[in-house]
Amino acid sequence: MGLDDKIENTAQNAGGKAKEATGKATGDRDLEAEGKGDQVKADLKNAGEKVKDAFKH
Repeated sequence: MGLDDKIENTAQNAGGKAKEATGKATGDRDLEAEGKGDQVKADLKNAGEKVKDAFKH
């Protein structure tokens, strides 16, 4: 996994957590769901990068 990809995925995950928390605090279910979605996307990207790394070695 490239360092740039890892940083980008971590940032997306953190942003998703922030959106989710803000959505919960304000009662905005759409924002909360968007935050959860961002976290899932980041997790899937991380998994894909790990698969790529496994095939490189």
